[in-house]
Amino acid sequence: MKKALQKLFRALNSNFPDIPFEVRFWDGETEIYGNGSTAFVLRFNTKTAARHLFNKGTLGFGEEYVAGNIDVDGDFQQLVRIGIDPRFQDIKLSLSTRMAIFLQHIKSLNTIRRSPRNIAHHYDLGNKFYRYYLDESMAYSCAYFRSNEDTLEQAQQQKYEHICRKLHLKKGETLVDIGCGWGGMLLYAARHYGVKGLGCTLSGHQAEYARARAAREGFEKDITISLEDYRNMKGQFDKFVSIGMFEHVGKSFIPTFMEKARELLKPGGIGLLHTIGKELNAAEDPWTMKYIFPGGYLPILDHVIRTMGERELVPVDIENLRLHYAATLDEWSKRFEANTQRIKEMFDDGFVRMWRMFLNGSSAAFRWGNIRLYQILFTKGLNNSLPMTREHFYRA
Repeated sequence: MKKALQKLFRALNSNFPDIPFEVRFWDGETEIYGNGSTAFVLRFNTKTAARHLFNKGTLGFGEEYVAGNIDVDGDFQQLVRIGIDPRFQDIKLSLSTRMAIFLQHIKSLNTIRRSPRNIAHHYDLGNKFYRYYLDESMAYSCAYFRSNEDTLEQAQQQKYEHICRKLHLKKGETLVDIGCGWGGMLLYAARHYGVKGLGCTLSGHQAEYARARAAREGFEKDITISLEDYRNMKGQFDKFVSIGMFEHVGKSFIPTFMEKARELLKPGGIGLLHTIGKELNAAEDPWTMKYIFPGGYLPILDHVIRTMGERELVPVDIENLRLHYAATLDEWSKRFEANTQRIKEMFDDGFVRMWRMFLNGSSAAFRWGNIRLYQILFTKGLNNSLPMTREHFYRA
């Protein structure tokens, strides 16, 4: 088993000679790869942990790390960067692992009945937990950094402003927010653009928080938060937005989502879909889908655009904010690490390890992997009244 690991790490090091690292094995032996200052130390505390890595790939690594049978000291993101290499990603999984992944997928499909449980698994961990690492507006999606000096709070407000400009929001218009989270987008749009908003979420914690905040800030007459599945939403609106929710729809329900967007928008209405996605088909990470986002699916861009077109939704602008999300996750990770003791008291050490791996792994995947962050602006049918340039996105 150790020889197989050594062979794997030598091959990975040959592809990443600029990332020196050490591996410490369960028998006390240490092997050094590369030259220079060590980026990270990877410790296999048991032989079984190594066996699970080969049998279960990233799923096995994640489970053994969370259990404390694998430790990582140093730069976690550089480890993930190496792990993105196809020589690790293409490890042949055991038949039992492949069957378990398939059954997990089937059990987590986002039917109307199952979706609330999938959402609760991630978002109902308690608002207190999310306050430990999100910004003060509780924005749980990619921020928009205009400079390296921007704080997370500034970048999240800039994200809302960027979206409002793309939507060409005007006072008195109506806006529907599908997957409104803790209400940050609706509150920003109501405060700065004078719109009336309706949002929906399947998280009771989010709905309660968003309603209380709207009332506290004097927008209870302008903003309505519905604890409802997007498929049950009714009405017609001038503008449509969905930020960081589309990843929970699932491949088979993408047409349903687009049909609902078409139904909710008035003719000529403008919508914006803000979602993680990919340009190439690739398997989802089984550890993330099982332990972090059950029912999750990262859509392929051409499938999204094609499905829009089939519902008479016309894409007019696509922007890739990949590095903005890496920077956002870096900020979340810093705040998370500053509060690990409090979080451990709320949950346990395994939970802290799980979230550390998720945040760092996600940042590395945006920076060096195959996932993107798309903002797709679209209209219901043709709209010839939109500005002919992007200048209104960026004006001072």
